[in-house]
Amino acid sequence: MFREVAPGSLVCEAVLAEACHLAAKEAVSHARFIEFVRRVRLRPVSLTNELDAIGALLDRYADAPMDFADACVVRLAELHPEATVCTTDSDFRFYRQHEQELIPLLAPFAP
Repeated sequence: MFREVAPGSLVCEAVLAEACHLAAKEAVSHARFIEFVRRVRLRPVSLTNELDAIGALLDRYADAPMDFADACVVRLAELHPEATVCTTDSDFRFYRQHEQELIPLLAPFAP
């Protein structure tokens, strides 16, 4: 039903921070979480040069539950249109890349 994460899959720093925090709530140490990221060969990406675009996304979705990590993922999808976003966040059904294009999703709620 679910595919494994492809080696070299991109992950932004904001998502790593959020996921590390959530894993710690489940008693997974930060070091163990980072080791998992390395083992499955996720490729962290910095979006420091994309703050204007991320800010614009946060403004556009100000009435939605979009947080900084969500905006970073949408921006990453815009920068890599061939990519599929893997998420459990059902709000991604409503987010759009480039204001109107659906974001390809690998998610429990995706068709």
